[in-house]
Amino acid sequence: MAAISAYPPLAELRGRDLLSSSDLNGEQTQSLLQLAADLKAGSSSFDLGGKTLGLIFSKASTRTRVSFSVAMARLGGQTIDLNPQVSQVGRGEPVADTARVLSRYVDALAIRTFAQGELEEYAHWATIPVINALTDLEHPCQALADYLTLQEVFGAVKGLTLSYVGDGNNVAHSLMLCGALLGVNVRIGCPVGFEPDATVLEQSRHLAAARGSEVVVMHEPVAAVRGAHALYTDVWASMGQEEEKAERQRAFAGWCLNEELVAEADPSAIVLHCLPAYRGLEISAGAMEGSSSRIFDQAENRLHAQQALLAALLDST
Repeated sequence: MAAISAYPPLAELRGRDLLSSSDLNGEQTQSLLQLAADLKAGSSSFDLGGKTLGLIFSKASTRTRVSFSVAMARLGGQTIDLNPQVSQVGRGEPVADTARVLSRYVDALAIRTFAQGELEEYAHWATIPVINALTDLEHPCQALADYLTLQEVFGAVKGLTLSYVGDGNNVAHSLMLCGALLGVNVRIGCPVGFEPDATVLEQSRHLAAARGSEVVVMHEPVAAVRGAHALYTDVWASMGQEEEKAERQRAFAGWCLNEELVAEADPSAIVLHCLPAYRGLEISAGAMEGSSSRIFDQAENRLHAQQALLAALLDST
């Protein structure tokens, strides 16, 4: 049985929140990737017996819900689903009350919701770790799994180039921040008007400069992917943007991650997508199912990355 002290940069994470990729520093991020790799290989294990993770998911979920539940089970703990539709959360109980009560029942909360502000309010009132399981602003757990996948393929991530092609959304934000902490060059390719949040872009560029990498925004798909080691895309209309779907499909015409774009990347490049995917829109069937695709390895790595995070936040040894 391992102790988190075997991964010294992670000792400071015990009992903390993870609301943003930028809540970690570079050494902590790299150590989480190493711990995730060790857990996946079976060379490290933790016992969180008696610990309970609460899930508050206001947004639909497959991978996040299942991967958190299985990760906690593998650590010896348990998970309770606090569905807002069948709890007082859905009837308007104040976050301040819910967070303080749940802090006395469970040991951590993973929250998947729309507004980053709601997540931050939970963290303010809770006395247990609060984890961002996705908001409209960020998806930090996804980014950990993404860079774990790059590390598996290339051995190390520093100095690699990841090109994200699509909407400058929550996934793009966490890829920028997490990549900057790891010394990865991150390119965001998107149509004009769909750029990442300006504040997040500035923050990620500041973090990247300290690691000798860069974060750039480009408005031409071929230029964005040329020579890259990883090509990444996501849906063009995220949850809550369904009414914009037709408009966004018109705006993103020509931005499909297809075999032609893959051919412009480094010969060893891999293809990533956080799923769910819509073949023929943001990604072609050929790119998704081709030999360069690591999409389902990436999906599996959600489990291992979140297991590492839960161990770091909750292990008491």
